[in-house]
Amino acid sequence: MLNLLKEPEVETDPLISFKVSLWFWMVTQSPKPSCHDVVTGKWTPTSEDLAAGRAPGYGVITNIINGGLEYGKGPEGDEIQSNKDRMGFYERYCGLYGIDPGDNLDCYYQKPFGSGPLTL
Repeated sequence: MLNLLKEPEVETDPLISFKVSLWFWMVTQSPKPSCHDVVTGKWTPTSEDLAAGRAPGYGVITNIINGGLEYGKGPEGDEIQSNKDRMGFYERYCGLYGIDPGDNLDCYYQKPFGSGPLTL
């Protein structure tokens, strides 16, 4: 068994890095749903999620991964550029595969999971 807290080989071992990434994608980490459940439509937002601006779509997946760092700040500011870049890449690849990117691509007005309702 790996003790990643004492020896974080995730930075140096590609196989461990892949396994950790796959685990993060698939496993619910309360109060966040898994990214997989959002993508497959198995996640239904609660009334608290909706009050916090979280609805199914690419934006909520990005919120799950990076929510505490840049979300809920509106569409302006330097820290938001990385979100704009990610949405652009996502839309580009959806287009290449002929897939509709869907609604709710950003999370500019979402609160991170585990925080209270959205206030504007």
